Amino acid sequence: MKRPARAQRRTRPFAKAPSLSPAEMQRRTEMALLGMKVFLISLSILFTASLAGYLAVRARAAQWPPAGAPPLPKGLWASTIILLLSSGAMQRALAEARNAGSSHLRAWLATTLALGAAFLVSQVWNWRVLIAQQMTMRSSLYALTFYCLTALHGLHVIGGLVGLSLVLSRAFRGLYSPAFHLGVRLMAIYWHFLDVVWLVLFAAMFLMA
Repeated sequence: MKRPARAQRRTRPFAKAPSLSPAEMQRRTEMALLGMKVFLISLSILFTASLAGYLAVRARAAQWPPAGAPPLPKGLWASTIILLLSSGAMQRALAEARNAGSSHLRAWLATTLALGAAFLVSQVWNWRVLIAQQMTMRSSLYALTFYCLTALHGLHVIGGLVGLSLVLSRAFRGLYSPAFHLGVRLMAIYWHFLDVVWLVLFAAMFLMA
């Protein structure tokens, strides 16, 4: 009789989920979503200003890219695909969190975390490819803007990985339930935001170069 009971506990991913009243859950959700909205608005302003600076420099340049500058690495396509896959995994994690009795939330969060780390590795590789071709931050404004924009986005991806790690840790402790999984929801919003930002930067730097 004891063995089936233990097996049942192991398959209940939400066994330790906090019990909150519907009113308290609604209050926490509204406050957190408002905070996330303000935070993303501030980040949007930051990235918009950075992109506007890039476009201004590009518009004033006599030639873009400058003569002798190596082409941007094809690895940027790989980075983009990896980030899109991570966004899909994050959305699947959110779906699992909303699904009563789901046992795959932790796996999808871990997958998102791994793909986010892979994105950063691919970006570092792209930098190494350009540096090997003598394109450094001091080479030109073209090089400087590329490194600044990708580094700015990369720093926010690192912040996202920290947040993902915390959410994954809480998932392993069974602190999310179909009724209350605010951490997963907020992380999904932020991660999708980073995905959209990268697509805009990628289009501006690579497709429009």
